[in-house]
Amino acid sequence: MKRLDVVTFGETMVLFQPEQMLPLEYVSHFPKRFGGAESNVAIGLTRLGHSVGWFSKLGDDPFGRYIYKSIRGEGVDTSRCLYTNEAATGLLFKEQLAPDHMNVYYYRKGSAASKMEAHDLDEEYIASAKILHVTGITPALSESCYQTVMKAIEIAKQNQMIIVFDPNIRYKLWPAEKAKSVLNEIASHADVILPGLDEGQFMTGKEETEAIAEAFMGQGNKTIVMKLGSQGAYFHTNNEQGYVAGFPVQQVIDPVGAGDGFAAGVISGILRQEPLQYTVRRANAIGAMVVGMSGDIEGLPTYEGVERFMNSNTGARDVLR
Repeated sequence: MKRLDVVTFGETMVLFQPEQMLPLEYVSHFPKRFGGAESNVAIGLTRLGHSVGWFSKLGDDPFGRYIYKSIRGEGVDTSRCLYTNEAATGLLFKEQLAPDHMNVYYYRKGSAASKMEAHDLDEEYIASAKILHVTGITPALSESCYQTVMKAIEIAKQNQMIIVFDPNIRYKLWPAEKAKSVLNEIASHADVILPGLDEGQFMTGKEETEAIAEAFMGQGNKTIVMKLGSQGAYFHTNNEQGYVAGFPVQQVIDPVGAGDGFAAGVISGILRQEPLQYTVRRANAIGAMVVGMSGDIEGLPTYEGVERFMNSNTGARDVLR
């Protein structure tokens, strides 16, 4: 079996995003796209030059086949995807009322992806990768999805894989206390944690960036990279800490997917064994590129593209410790 750089899994939905900046009740045309946190990361990594596998359980319907073919067409290995006729592929609609005002409406309850089960996993396939990437979205979909995530983590740990965890919290999917418990359980197993500032505050009960990172570090020897929006990011390990400045964005077109691009940048740097400061700077750059374009994946750059962007946008100075 071919060895992969990264394997990830989760729900990808058909995305309808109107080109008009209007309330949805006044929109008459909806171009069809697709979007999902894990597949966004998979596509981002593929464009950066890495071999990636993504899988899910898709509805045995036209939308499920559309997602499968589209992600495969981006160069991601989709060979472990499954289909079910017990549920439909999930849908989402974006409503943009202003450049910085985006609403997202999900139609995913009881979807095909929520039917994923631990026995669906191909253990040999997962073990063929160097890195397992998981998010906090998948365990929120159903109890069987939670069990699937925990089984994948078990497989990864047994095979000395690096586990990268992006909390990517969806508060509407589950009660706050359950979310906090499960997310911290997954974080305790992860080697690399990629929270946003608000997610870190929710999970740890701490307010300040450094205190949040220290709380996560108390769970073991980890790499914490915290997203700080336009301010850039903060990284923390046992050996180094620092703030890495963000890149200027002329106009925010669509903020959805920026965190997934950021995750792809961090994972790429880990695979390339680059210094953490440079890795985080590239992740910041990808996030800035993604928000400047409409759609979840459209702004994800190639490796050469993000390097050009970084060279032409030096940004503010980093603060290292």
